[in-house]
Amino acid sequence: MNRLPTLFLGFILTFLSAWVGLIAVPYFQFGNLKPEVTEDNTYSPPNPAGSAIAGELVYGANGCVYCHTQQVRNKIDTSDGQYGWGRQTVARDYISQRRIFLGTMRTGPDLANTGASKSEAMWQHLHLYNPQHFVGASIMPSFRYLYVTQKIKGQRSAFALDESRLPPGDRPPAGYEIVPTQDARDLVAYLLSLNRSYSLKEVKE
Repeated sequence: MNRLPTLFLGFILTFLSAWVGLIAVPYFQFGNLKPEVTEDNTYSPPNPAGSAIAGELVYGANGCVYCHTQQVRNKIDTSDGQYGWGRQTVARDYISQRRIFLGTMRTGPDLANTGASKSEAMWQHLHLYNPQHFVGASIMPSFRYLYVTQKIKGQRSAFALDESRLPPGDRPPAGYEIVPTQDARDLVAYLLSLNRSYSLKEVKE
C-alpha cells in the first residue's frame, strides 16, 4: 500500500497545528494589545524616548541579556516576590519596546523594574564602572570601557562620575575626571526606563 499520501497529510497537519499554536493564537491574543490610557491622559506603559531607545542597542550589544532577565513571575507560585523586583510582568508591559530582552538566565538580578528600584542615574553609572564596590557578591564584569578618563578643562563635565563614591584605586588623578561615553549614557537611560511601577488592569497585586 502506498503510504505517501498519508505521510504527506500527517506532515501538513503537523505543520498547521504548530503554526496555529505558535503564531496564529498568540497573534490574535496579543496582536491588538494597546497601552492603557490613565485618568490624567498618560499611557501605560509609556513609550521610551531619546537615549533610552539607543540604549536598547547598547544593552543588546554588551550581552546584558545573557545574565539578566526582564520578566518577573507571579509571587504566589515562584520566589520572585522575595527579591523586590516589583510586580509580575504581563504581555502589555512589552508592547512599547522595540527590542524585548526577556532573557533566560539569572546570573544577575531581574531588571524589569530596575528603573524604579535603582532610580539614581549616578548609581547606575558607578555600578557599571565597578559592580563589586556597590554589590559585594556580584560577579558582573566591569563596563569601564564605556567611560573615559580625561583632563579637566575649565569646569568639570556635567556628566562626570562622582569619584568620591568610588574606591581610592578607581579614582582618577588630580585634575582628571571620569566621563561616560554616549553609549554609557544611553545604556543608563535605557536601564532607568525599565520601570513597571504603573498599574495595568490585568495585573493582580
